[in-house]
Order: sequence, then C-alpha cells, then structure tokens
Amino acid sequence: MAANIEILTDQNWAGVLSSDKPVLVDFWAEWCAPCKAMVPDLEAVAAQYAGRVRVGKLNVEENEQVPFQYGITAMPTLLVLKGGKVAEQRVGKMSRDQLAKLLDAHL
Repeated sequence: MAANIEILTDQNWAGVLSSDKPVLVDFWAEWCAPCKAMVPDLEAVAAQYAGRVRVGKLNVEENEQVPFQYGITAMPTLLVLKGGKVAEQRVGKMSRDQLAKLLDAHL
C-alpha cells in the first residue's frame, strides 16, 4: 500500500470523523476486481493531494461496523467525508481524472 493511503478500520474510524481535512474513503473487498484495478489511480491521487486530503481504504470483510453504519452494499464505494459528514458518495470504479474532479469539488 502506498505511503499516502491509510488503512482504515472500525477501530480507527473516529480519526476520520474528527479529521480537519476532507477524507476520501474507498470501501473495498479482496474479491472485488474493480477495487483492485482502481488502486494505482487511488495511489496517484493520494500522492497528488497529500497534505490537502486524506485517502484511506476500508476492507469491508474485515470491518463490519462502519460499512453497516453507512449502508455500504456495493464495491467499490467511495465516500468523501468533510467535518465527519458524508459530502459525496460514488459507487463503482473511478479513473484518476474522475477521482481528482471528485476531490477538487470538496477543497
């Protein structure tokens, strides 16, 4: 995993909610091919927006509370959280350009 991508869990989720920066969260699963295909684009965007946006991945198979709390049923699901609240939600694989546009809208 790239240095700019955080591993998020049910246990450290409070840090996402209290973040002073927007947080892009990728809900993914090991069996999800589109999730794996999106990793290079997520890593590139995490590096590009380092210091301005936090980027994290949450494995839905290893963490049940947070995905349930947000009604996550499809992979990949991307949430942008600002001030602890969901600012935007997208479902499905996104390209590097689409991810950048998504983040630009919340900076």
